[in-house]
Parts: sequence; C-alpha cells; structure tokens
Amino acid sequence: MYAVVKAVSCDIDGTLVESNWLHAAAWRDAFAVADIVVDLEDARRQIGKGGDELIPVFVPWWKRKAIEEPLKAYRQFIFRRDYLHQVKPFPKVRELLERMKEKGIAISLASSAHKSELDVYKKIANIEDLVEESSSADDAKRSKPHPDIFEATLKKLGLSPKEVLALGDTPYDAEAAGKASILTVGVTTGGWSEKELLHAGCIEVYKDVEDLLANFERSAFYKI
Repeated sequence: MYAVVKAVSCDIDGTLVESNWLHAAAWRDAFAVADIVVDLEDARRQIGKGGDELIPVFVPWWKRKAIEEPLKAYRQFIFRRDYLHQVKPFPKVRELLERMKEKGIAISLASSAHKSELDVYKKIANIEDLVEESSSADDAKRSKPHPDIFEATLKKLGLSPKEVLALGDTPYDAEAAGKASILTVGVTTGGWSEKELLHAGCIEVYKDVEDLLANFERSAFYKI
C-alpha cells in the first residue's frame, strides 16, 4: 500500500529541459574524434545513462580504458561550447512544480548530469527556488540505470520509497527508480514512446510536463 506522495524525484534532461538530442550530438562529435562513428539516433537512445554506462555500448572493451576518461571530458567540453546555449525548458515546467508544491510535494532532482550542469539547468528552467534537494552523478558511484542517484535522493529527503514518485523521460529513469523501489511517471519528450516507457516500468505516461499539469488531479501524484 502506497502512502501519500510527499516528494517528487525529477530527472531533468529530456524531462524538464529539452536537451537529449543536444547531448546525443555532443557524444556523436566526441566519438568521431576517437574515430568511432555513432549515429545520432543511436546516441539519443542511450541518453539518460551516465558516461560510464553509455561508453561501453559503443567502445570495445579492449579500447575502453585508454579513452573513457578523455572521451567523457571532451564530450563535456563540446556540450558546453556548442550545445548548452541551445537548451530550453519545456513549457509549463515551473507551473507544474509550483502545483506540486501547493499540494505539499517536495521537489527534488535526480540526474545523471554533474552538479555543475544541474545548477545551470535549474537556472535555465527558472526553478532554482523550487528545488529542495538534488542528487547528481557526483553523489553516486554508478549512474542510471543503477539506483544509486535515486537512493542518494531518498537519503537527502529522509523519506521512504513509498512516499516518493519519480518523473522521467527514459526507460533508464524507470529502471533506476524501480531498483530503488520508487514508482515512475513518464513523459515522452525524451524521444521514447508511451509503449516503451510503460514497458520499462512507468505507471503512467504523459506527452510532456504541460500534459501532466493539465491532468494533474487525475495523475498518480493525486491518486497514490
């Protein structure tokens, strides 16, 4: 039996801000420097994972150790130089989080991004004053789809998994949250279909956060 929802643990890339294809482009560009050809859509389908989980998909094991750290650093440089200025919030992000707070739901972020990126995203989305806790790649040994980031968020919130819902845009969000015994509400703005997100474990799926806001009183945030 689930308790009243006391907090939401939000992903941010692809959920609150439009960035998944920009991250995919940065990874594609970084891989190209290492003479590894990666299709943009193939890269996009890995966004939501941290670099430690994404790189093994495209780099053979015998080559990985030599290039993993330089590749992650160069990807981060490319993203900040070429793509970060293109990141925009999805419509009604602030309004949705304000609606959650009106209902007594604490706002937390759980992202595979690094803390420095997370701080920038909060400014872009104009939600700095609404977020009470944040967990990033800096708080976890393993990134999504491992549960570490969500477990770190639970610890900071001081809540049980039954008192929290996750909000995310990828199967990796649902998988990671599920391993921490947290249920996930999905949005399709990361490029994944409703069917794919439900199959990954989401309990309900919305087109975007604006759609969730419009249906908030019928959502799991009210029903559970």
